[in-house]
Amino acid sequence: MQKKTILDFQKMKAAGERIAVLTSYDYPMTGLMDGCGIDMILVGDSVGVVVAGYDNTLPVTMEDMIYHTRSVVRARPQALVVADLPYLSYQTDLSSARLNAGLLIKEGGAAAVKLEGGAQVAGTISAICDMDIPVMAHIGLTPQSLHRMGGFRVQGKGEEQGEKLLADALAVERAGAFAVVLEGIPMALAGRITAALAIPTIGIGAGPQCDGQVLVLHDILGLCSKYAPKFVKRYADLAPVITDAVSSYIAEVKSGTFPDERHSFS
Repeated sequence: MQKKTILDFQKMKAAGERIAVLTSYDYPMTGLMDGCGIDMILVGDSVGVVVAGYDNTLPVTMEDMIYHTRSVVRARPQALVVADLPYLSYQTDLSSARLNAGLLIKEGGAAAVKLEGGAQVAGTISAICDMDIPVMAHIGLTPQSLHRMGGFRVQGKGEEQGEKLLADALAVERAGAFAVVLEGIPMALAGRITAALAIPTIGIGAGPQCDGQVLVLHDILGLCSKYAPKFVKRYADLAPVITDAVSSYIAEVKSGTFPDERHSFS
């Protein structure tokens, strides 16, 4: 299978083919996911919550994102690898935004970057795209803006908010984004935005009318107990499987039944 590029996603939207996206943060999971045929892998700053144990994504650093992006890229996935720009890596000035985007490509090995915000970051998207770095935008419920939003709340419910989100979507498209994540918005609004854009929309809590969907891997596997958003569907519950395995290991070590001759050298 040929490695996917941003051009493939334009073709998928034109053909009406849905785009499947998941987060990944390490080598073994990436290999498994890529073998299943995932279209795009997002090395999300959600790693701060589901792996590092923070309450939100704000503490995640560039060093964190480069490390996890490298780990994902080492699996040599055929999927397009997109890496998140973490909080404060692009908001302060265009020079920092360009440098940090470049580091995720040069040192992390990503093929594209993602950043949060609408019309207010259009200039930043344009500046990064001018470096020939593909950018995926992210509007609606943007986790790095949780303090302004008063928490993780659905966005775009009223007519005025809906119009603003549509304007944001059009602004990031004009700025050069190759796709846009729509998070935590009413499905009718997501459908309207999807129809208005030439670039693909990737929904998370935005209903079925988006061109694709993204979820956090740990959420669909039942490995994150910090929260349970309405939009998450749990496809497996691995926590009891892991608990049973660890408990069995502890019991065998304590009882002296592990290791036995099969797991020892003569």
